[in-house]
Amino acid sequence: MEILGLIATLIMGMVLGVVGGGGSILTVPILVYLFGVSPVLATAYSLFIVGSTSLLGGWGYHRRGEVDWSTGLTFSIPSFLGVYVTRAYVMPNVPDSIGLWDHLKVSKPILIMGVFATLMILASWSMLKKPQAAKPDSEMNTAQAKLTPPRNQFRWLLIGLEGLVVGSITGFVGAGGGFLIIPALVVLVGLSMRVAVGTSLVIIAFKSLLGFLGDVQTQAQIQWSLLIVLSGVALVGMMAGLRIAPRVPETRLKRAFGVFVLLMGAVIMADQVRQLNKASVPAHVRSEALQVAQSPLNSNR
Repeated sequence: MEILGLIATLIMGMVLGVVGGGGSILTVPILVYLFGVSPVLATAYSLFIVGSTSLLGGWGYHRRGEVDWSTGLTFSIPSFLGVYVTRAYVMPNVPDSIGLWDHLKVSKPILIMGVFATLMILASWSMLKKPQAAKPDSEMNTAQAKLTPPRNQFRWLLIGLEGLVVGSITGFVGAGGGFLIIPALVVLVGLSMRVAVGTSLVIIAFKSLLGFLGDVQTQAQIQWSLLIVLSGVALVGMMAGLRIAPRVPETRLKRAFGVFVLLMGAVIMADQVRQLNKASVPAHVRSEALQVAQSPLNSNR
């Protein structure tokens, strides 16, 4: 399973380098299902792995002049606030289980993974739908690749508000939020797809690493050896992604990745529903069923 996890982490780094998002959508399930990390801790580890990998990727896009720093800062500042407050103060106070009605209680891990699966399904929709505002890079010159000036200050307010929302989501599920950031940069700001990807990586890097600082303050046990190994593998994938990004048709890659994310989100959601149904069976019913199964009468059959 660990070998499969390392391969999956390598692929995650490549995908993040090409499409500028989806890193945490892959990293959290990899940590939970292939390395046996608890969902709560996996969200923290994901912030470090995706953040450090995105930092390298953002630098690579910056060297090609495909990062809009003014937009990135406008989005990042409220996003920093959202992710830090959520990781440092909200997550430690989320109860271990939440009672919905008589015999149904949702545990903290099921809640996190359920929200995560929902975001994956929504993210797949954003990746599969046809882009309306994105312009092909072949039709854009250097001037067009820059930030389109906003029509009014209200647009910048929207960018800041979405930064706060995405930061809070990042803090809760450990997702970098690239699948939410890129549409905002393309539709609200008017960046080209390439510049949106580079700017998204910079935003993801800083807010993810800042969010991880909140976990360092609250998490007693952090497996630094696992984090360093997985981050190194993801960085190798990122470097490969930076090399192939200019050559790969983004539309086809995003659609294929969208289908993959949709399937993975559906599987995780089904698994969480199964666990929720199992947990909803009253304890005395489970005990009686176990006694019947272990009875001498059944043993002799």
